[in-house]
Amino acid sequence: MSSPSHTPPHTPRTSRTPDVLVVGGGIIGLVTAWRAARRGLVTALVDPEPGGGAAQVAAGMLAAVTELHYGEETLLALNLASARRYPEFAAELTELTGHDLGYRRCGTLAVALDADDRAHLRELHALQQRSGLESEWLSGRECRRLEPMLAPGVRGGLRVDGDHQIDPRRLARALVAACEHAGVVFHRVWAERLTVGRGDRATGVVGADGTALEAGQVVLAGGSLSGRLGGVPEAVLPPVRPVKGQVLRLTMPRTPGPLLNRTVRAVVRGNHVYLVPRESGELVVGATSEELGWDTTVTAGGVYELLRDAHELVPGITELPLTETRAGLRPGSPDNAPLLGPTALDGLLLATGHYRNGVLLTPVTGDVMAEALTGGELPDVARPFGPRRFSAVPARSEQPA
Repeated sequence: MSSPSHTPPHTPRTSRTPDVLVVGGGIIGLVTAWRAARRGLVTALVDPEPGGGAAQVAAGMLAAVTELHYGEETLLALNLASARRYPEFAAELTELTGHDLGYRRCGTLAVALDADDRAHLRELHALQQRSGLESEWLSGRECRRLEPMLAPGVRGGLRVDGDHQIDPRRLARALVAACEHAGVVFHRVWAERLTVGRGDRATGVVGADGTALEAGQVVLAGGSLSGRLGGVPEAVLPPVRPVKGQVLRLTMPRTPGPLLNRTVRAVVRGNHVYLVPRESGELVVGATSEELGWDTTVTAGGVYELLRDAHELVPGITELPLTETRAGLRPGSPDNAPLLGPTALDGLLLATGHYRNGVLLTPVTGDVMAEALTGGELPDVARPFGPRRFSAVPARSEQPA
C-alpha cells in the first residue's frame, strides 16, 4: 500500500476545493475521474492503491452478445453502447499514455458438450436473433475447424465475431496514467466516512488518517465495498454485495502456434467456464461465482473445478504451466446492473454495482458520469440504471471503502 503522503509524478497539487471527489480507484473510479477532469472539473480521487480492485483478477471479455441473459434486455442496450465506444476509447487511451491495452477483436466461440448444453445454446441463439444481435450457429465439426484444439465431443456452438477482449490490468495502468495527465489529484488513503453538511448535502469524506477531504460533488465508486462506506444515510446506501470469482492464468507455448485463437466459453455440468487467450501467450481461465461474503481465498476445489471444466473443452490445457491463481470480488446488485448517477442525497452520485460487466462498461460509465457531474442528469442510455430504482436497504457494518 502506498504512503498516504505520496503524490504520483506529474500530479499537481492544488489548494482549491475540488469540484469532484471520486471514492474508489478501480477502473470505474479512474475512468470517472479522468472523464470529469477532461470536462474541466477539478477532480480528486481517494484510494490507497489506484489501479487495483477487481480489474486485477478480471479476464477482460468485451462480450455484450454472449453475455446476454434472459431478463437483462435493458442492460443489453447499455452493454452494446459501451462495446461500440471501445475501439475509439482504447485508441484514445493508447495515444495519450503510450500504453498497449491488449485490445483484440478476436471474437468468441461458445460451445456445447452435450445435448442439454446444445439446447441451451440454441435458445440463446434465438434470443440473440430476437434482440437483433449477430451470431452464427456452427456444427461441432465447424467449431473444431475454427479451433482445432477443442475436444472431439463438442456438439455445436455459436460464433460471435462482435465480441472483443482487453487486458484489464493494462487498462487500469493506462487509466492511472491518463488521470495523472489530466491533473487528477490522488489521495492514497482509505475513505472511512462520508461527510454530510448543512442542507443534507454530501461535502466530502474523512480518510483513515483523519484527513478531511472536501468537494463539490462526491462519486462513490468503491466496487464491492461501496455499501460499506461509513456515514452514508441508509436511504441512499447502495445495495451492493461481493460475489467471489476465482481465476487461473496459464502460459501457452508460442510454437507451433497458439492453443486458441479466440475466447472459448461453455457451460460444463452447470458451471460457466471461459478461456481467454492473450497475444502475450497468457491464457486466462475462469471463473467461479461464489456468494461467500468477503472471502478471497483461492481454494483447491476452485482450482480443480476450473481446470477440470477447461480440460473437457480443451484437453491440451493440462500440459500448460499454471502461473497464477487469484480470487476477486465482483460488485453485484439486486438486478445485476450498475447503479449510475445522482442519489437522493444532494451532492452524492454512484458509479458501482457493475457485477460481471465492469470492464465492458468502462467507456460508457466514464461518459455518462461526466454528463451527470456537469449537467445534473444522466443521458438517455443510462437512465434505467439510476440508483433511485431501489428502495432503501439495511445499513451494513462500516469498513473502509
